[in-house]
Amino acid sequence: MFLCFTDLDGTLLNHDDYQYDDAVPTLKKLRSAGVPVIPTTSKTKAEVSDLRAALGLGDPFIVENGSGVFFELNDTRFDFQQIVQLEKLSTTVVANLDMLTLGVTYEEARQGLQQLSEQTGETLRGFGDLTVAELEAATGLSAEAIQQACDRQFSEPFVRPETSMQTLEAIAQELGFKILVGNRFCHLLGAGAAKGRAVQLVAKAWQLTHDGDEKITTVGLGDSPNDLSLLEAVDVAIVVPGIKGAHPDLIPFIEKYGWQVAPDTGCRGWSGAVEAAIAQHLS
Repeated sequence: MFLCFTDLDGTLLNHDDYQYDDAVPTLKKLRSAGVPVIPTTSKTKAEVSDLRAALGLGDPFIVENGSGVFFELNDTRFDFQQIVQLEKLSTTVVANLDMLTLGVTYEEARQGLQQLSEQTGETLRGFGDLTVAELEAATGLSAEAIQQACDRQFSEPFVRPETSMQTLEAIAQELGFKILVGNRFCHLLGAGAAKGRAVQLVAKAWQLTHDGDEKITTVGLGDSPNDLSLLEAVDVAIVVPGIKGAHPDLIPFIEKYGWQVAPDTGCRGWSGAVEAAIAQHLS
């Protein structure tokens, strides 16, 4: 048995057209086997909710780079209430889902971006500052999809600045934030938010309801540096390459830890890698 934690853009979804057709048969196989597929993404709740419905997923999901975890109120496979008590966290019911918050509010993230702008002397432009046309050009998303991407709760993506990332990250840390670098944008989020932390909490919530069962293996897939904490937190880490190969910033980790590299890009590579995991862990 295993839990499958997966990034979306460039991993389960193709980087350029966001298609996932090649992954559908594998997703059906996982669902039939009772394997949870847990989206672990920089996307918002609004974006993931529509995708979950399209893919027929009913498992927890991790949004905005580990800033929040959402799960079904009646999902007895996971004991999140005990996690809340153990970790001294709180939950809020949002649209028939429980929301576990690990990061800051969107308003706090916006204020943090303004503070970064003031301290660096460079105007940092976040999603809240960009026009729909600018976002369409940068992401290739439709106007409707952009509206969902802007429906943020915990973090603010922003255009990569001229200021060095090392300088920016140091200032952000002083202000109580962290910065993650994605393929398209940088992301400002709360210091307590991390994909890896969220993955560990979800895995623990599962293990609490399966006490005495065989150890659960965690499998994680990602394609970019903002997936690093996800990949470090799982038992089996799989890097989905881009058209030029694995992301350069992930290659040292592949070489050091022997992380797997999927056989192809996007959803096709995702499917191939997960099929191999199925053969190994469900046989």
